[in-house]
Amino acid sequence: MAQTVRLKDWDKSSPGISEISSRLRFSFETGQIWLDEERMVLMHSSALMALRKELINTLGIERTRGVLTRIGYTAGLRDAEIVKASYRDLSDLELFHKGTLLHALEGMVKVELKDIQIDIPNGKYYIDGIWKNSLDHYLHKKLFGPNHSPVAWCELGYATGYVSGIMNRFILHKQIETTPLGPHFIGKPLEEWDDIAEDLKYYQSDSIVEQLFILQDQVEDLRKSLPHPILPVDVIGNSPRFKEAWSLAKKASSSTVTVLLLGETGVGKDVFANAIHNSSPRAKQPFVAVNCGALPNDLIESELFGIEKGAYTGAQTSREGRFERADGGTLFLDEVGELSLKAQTRLLRALQSGDIDRLGSTETRKVNVRVIAATNVDLAEAVAQGTFRKDLYYRLNVFPVSIPPLKERKEDILALAECFIDKFSAREGLRIKGLTDKAIHALQSHDWPGNIRELENVIERGIILASQDSFIDASMLFPPSYTTLLDENIAVLDLEGKISETVKQPMEDFVTELLDKKVPLEELENLVVKAAIERCEGNLCATARLLGISRAQIGYKYKKIFSETIPK
Repeated sequence: MAQTVRLKDWDKSSPGISEISSRLRFSFETGQIWLDEERMVLMHSSALMALRKELINTLGIERTRGVLTRIGYTAGLRDAEIVKASYRDLSDLELFHKGTLLHALEGMVKVELKDIQIDIPNGKYYIDGIWKNSLDHYLHKKLFGPNHSPVAWCELGYATGYVSGIMNRFILHKQIETTPLGPHFIGKPLEEWDDIAEDLKYYQSDSIVEQLFILQDQVEDLRKSLPHPILPVDVIGNSPRFKEAWSLAKKASSSTVTVLLLGETGVGKDVFANAIHNSSPRAKQPFVAVNCGALPNDLIESELFGIEKGAYTGAQTSREGRFERADGGTLFLDEVGELSLKAQTRLLRALQSGDIDRLGSTETRKVNVRVIAATNVDLAEAVAQGTFRKDLYYRLNVFPVSIPPLKERKEDILALAECFIDKFSAREGLRIKGLTDKAIHALQSHDWPGNIRELENVIERGIILASQDSFIDASMLFPPSYTTLLDENIAVLDLEGKISETVKQPMEDFVTELLDKKVPLEELENLVVKAAIERCEGNLCATARLLGISRAQIGYKYKKIFSETIPK
């Protein structure tokens, strides 16, 4: 049965600001601040005041109100998503209490409530309160003096965005007056308000902004009309080294020259080979690929050149090889450095004359095949070691194209990740909102030894672990043991709001130290329980949720540790 919560229950809700602030992380070495997965920023009020003044002078007061309201709305909506993802078992009242705490943590206001009535299952919401120390009110008053019109634009947008995100329906908040303590506001569902058209317009995109977007699109269309290399849809990248590699490949596509694609495993040599073929005059003809390293030496020749019936025991029928199947088109030889010397000799003949012989046949067949080869080994070194024919190396190395590893084109990571998100979310039938800031940081700070193939696998993992209409966070992309510079060099706020020492050791080192010091398990458990109770400011229900145990269990542990009456 749904139960309406009221103001008298407010102080009994969730832990205070210290629990929320403990989720802030300061990485001074990387110059970043994080609230869970979201990157945050500290700004001078004087800078925000200058921005407010600039917007009003440029756009006028009405359009500025709309812009700042929508900024606040976006911030509130994102905080609602953070709370729902971070606190999965909160009561109705606790969910809304977290919003007021986040609003305070972010330096916007201190919410003082006069009345609150909430019943999420039945869609009931009513709140009446004062925004004390309102940043919006402070900035506007310093710019223009005392003003009794609604000026808490960001805060109104934030409250509307946060509550709408929690309730999954639009809940409008209005500033009804300005009091000596701060803006007085009320929030309730749209249908319970009169004359809402004036307020709703501030949540809709401004026509001047839309005109700017139209002009931007026109400029982009003009830019696209200028001559420049166009990348195929499956060749993704905008970094200089990547565009240089594709520019070479594009030039080779219009000819029949043999192309040698060089690069580490997973850089996308197969994608380049496909793109070269599809950009060539042979695009409508077959594209045949073979991984030379995946086939045993005794089968590679028959796979490439075909066999005649009776060529060896078990050859019951004649079969054409990859060269014949690619006749008129393109043959892609991946891992060409793995070919046996005998297969290399046959390949050299095919490249020089276009002649092939099936195994067990005396008939020479003529084929018209364009060859693209790829390798992740140093063929020149293989020639020096006698494992690769020198004449074949020279024949393949006519037009080499070196594809850079992902660690050397990190500006392309997000575009590639978005492509894979679209691919796998469509396969899984999921709507994904994108990557959290921390997930983006993790992707960009990783070294990617497996290159694009590794990135694709990481994104696939994230999609599988993500929920409908959610963001992919860093924990979904990498296993728990994975750490970045951000994870290893962070500072946090303590219960007094002071920045504590930087944490430099990962969990494994912490556990090792405890074991080396032979810390008893009971002592360690007591330490963790005490810390959790302090973080939750003595709220045992919240402590139980934090530790993932029942209220009865935390009550027992509390009594055992402190040997006193359990707080209600």
